[in-house]
Amino acid sequence: MLDTLKNPGTQQFLRFAVVGLISFAVDWLLLVVLTDLCHVDYLMSTSVSFTVSVALNYALSVRYVFPHRDDMSRKREFTIFAILSAIGLGLTDVFMFVGVTMLNIAYQAMKIIATFCVTWYNYFSRRKFLTAVK
Repeated sequence: MLDTLKNPGTQQFLRFAVVGLISFAVDWLLLVVLTDLCHVDYLMSTSVSFTVSVALNYALSVRYVFPHRDDMSRKREFTIFAILSAIGLGLTDVFMFVGVTMLNIAYQAMKIIATFCVTWYNYFSRRKFLTAVK
């Protein structure tokens, strides 16, 4: 068990999870505020809250999770991160639309389900395209 926790991949995933929880808290709170208090459509709220949380996630990820690749400029790194995040937003919006509109699941519950599913895509795609080659 301790060997697993010492594994660099495990440590990286744990840092990714902490950053993700912080980003999710911002995402969730903004989603609820926009939807319930400001009466913004849940899909628009989802997109806005996701975008804000991605900006926070990027700042925290490049500092604590994914080391900078020496063979990649910061501009290219951010561009890749933005493209991968846009795909994640698309996936999230599809999950939200299907869950809320078609399956009649409460948007708050569906956000948790969508986030869980998209988290795996985010981690593995960012690890593949943004992690320094060792």
